[in-house]
Amino acid sequence: MLPRAGDGGGGGAQRAAGRLVVVSNRVAVPKRGEPSAGGLAVALRDVMAATRGLWFGWSGETQPAPDAAARFRRAGGVEYALLDLSPAELRGFYAGFANATLWPLFHFRLGLVRYDRAEAEMYRAVNRRYADALAPLLGADDMVWIHDYQLIPLAEELRARGCRQRIGFFLHIPFPPWAVFGALPGAAGLLRALLAHDLIGVQTARDAEGLKDCLRQGLGLPVGADGVAKAGGRRVRIAVHPVGIDTAGFARLAARAAKREEAQRLAASLGGRALVIGAERLDYTKGLPERMKGFAELLRRFPEHRDRVTFLQVAARSRGEVESYRDLRRELDSLAGRINGDFAEFDWTPVRYVARSIARDTLAGFFRLARVGLVTPLSDGMNLVAKEYVAAQDADDPGVLVLSPFAGAAEAMSGAILVNPLDADAMAEALRDALAMPLDERRARHAAMMDHLHAVTASGWAERFLADLALLRREATRSPR
Repeated sequence: MLPRAGDGGGGGAQRAAGRLVVVSNRVAVPKRGEPSAGGLAVALRDVMAATRGLWFGWSGETQPAPDAAARFRRAGGVEYALLDLSPAELRGFYAGFANATLWPLFHFRLGLVRYDRAEAEMYRAVNRRYADALAPLLGADDMVWIHDYQLIPLAEELRARGCRQRIGFFLHIPFPPWAVFGALPGAAGLLRALLAHDLIGVQTARDAEGLKDCLRQGLGLPVGADGVAKAGGRRVRIAVHPVGIDTAGFARLAARAAKREEAQRLAASLGGRALVIGAERLDYTKGLPERMKGFAELLRRFPEHRDRVTFLQVAARSRGEVESYRDLRRELDSLAGRINGDFAEFDWTPVRYVARSIARDTLAGFFRLARVGLVTPLSDGMNLVAKEYVAAQDADDPGVLVLSPFAGAAEAMSGAILVNPLDADAMAEALRDALAMPLDERRARHAAMMDHLHAVTASGWAERFLADLALLRREATRSPR
């Protein structure tokens, strides 16, 4: 077991200094023999292993009366501190306030926001319980990196327990402006909780502007040109840190996977037809119904593509306890059936809809086979599927990315065809253009995007964020607050 520091503000004499402590709501401890996880988990594990780091968060398990203290496991040079939740905590904190209130709010879907004061209080209570368990584990020289919307109040709770470490926060989803965020009861309190961090990282310049607008209008705080806001004697910096992927690793994975049985079976089943692919969680932010409608419009308006293209949509089920997700599943089932009923031939099914997850390596092989990657969220922090699709391509004969401008990835993926997912006619035209694009143009677009993907990787994202946080630490050492 990891030795404890004894207090949240210092201690830790029994441990080496300079440790990174990552905090996320869900902690997936790697198991021997399992395929490697995605790029973000690998990047974080690598940097934590280098600093003998600690990863703290929910175990994914529930217990009627969970222990207040964390239990520990070690894997790959990383120590994992795991907390269980009670069923009531899972309902109120996770399914309730986090995913039925904050998730639609941050994705600009006010009509889907469900607010319940008891769930909001449970959200705070679970963050307090996390802080109670985490604070005694922290040494004076540790850096704490908290991730995502489930844990916005955690730094404030740690400060209340005397923790003076550098604490960074990264939001993986969009940050809306005050006109949206201000609709949340208690919005100002949640913003004040964010100010307990030293560094707040977001995916895009648009997200940074949304947060700054909230601070200005919601709290009356000016934000300097350097992204620094001052509140209560603290300096909090807002910075853009776009998430990347393990570009080279995913490219190798896709090249290998394309030769395996699953990809070869898919290729054979297409009968020489072009493949359009989409793959993400079953979520109303991903624009899945709009995507299917756009593909149907392609077949309706451009009949030359009938019997010549197949659309494979993988939509792994998630959050089935939330009513809006069940409604989405029913809508997609209906749309897929209607499109196939309208356009299918006895030897061709235009839409293949898979409502379950597919192994990451298998999906990489499917990406490599696809002539078009269709990534059209209504709102998304970054969307790594867009980047993985591009990385998976054969540079000699690459496919084309059709991308929503509402995905964070659109800020830098200049080689994509951008299309508004709400415009079915525009999506049909984008698909037509992608399917007809000549090889030299496909190569040029792909090369431009690969240059970006090699420059902005998952490991580089982690290193840059932590370097920013360490710099703030040195500045605070030289100039006490």
